[in-house]
Amino acid sequence: MDYSMNIAPLTVTQPLVLELIDPTGAATPIEAELQYDPRDPYAVTTVFMTGASKVRWTFGRDLLREGLYEPCGDGDVHVWPCLDSQGRAVVIIELCSPDGEALVQAKTGDLTSFVERMNKAVEPGTESELTDVDAAITAILAADLA
Repeated sequence: MDYSMNIAPLTVTQPLVLELIDPTGAATPIEAELQYDPRDPYAVTTVFMTGASKVRWTFGRDLLREGLYEPCGDGDVHVWPCLDSQGRAVVIIELCSPDGEALVQAKTGDLTSFVERMNKAVEPGTESELTDVDAAITAILAADLA
């Protein structure tokens, strides 16, 4: 008899302050929250608190993890390590959409802490164990028929 419990990994969240970099290089603090939900194991979401509304960007978790150490990204999201104007380690995240672009920087320590917790929730390389490919295909096909 199998007495093991299949406990789903916990969602990982982390509030932080990012700096929005404008075209002149000036930085404006913006409150945000990083979110990792194992139900979507390949993605991470950044929620920007922009006054009365929230803006959500979801992108591959590998981008955030790899961008701590080297430039990465192809398409709408690019991530790379850098030094800020005071010589402190930061990570730059460039987001592009048809509506515009945003360049934000985060303290490397804040992102490292989040990535470590995310990796504990779902170890890199094990994401597919949490993905029901057959159910996803069925949902896609059902949506096409509707």
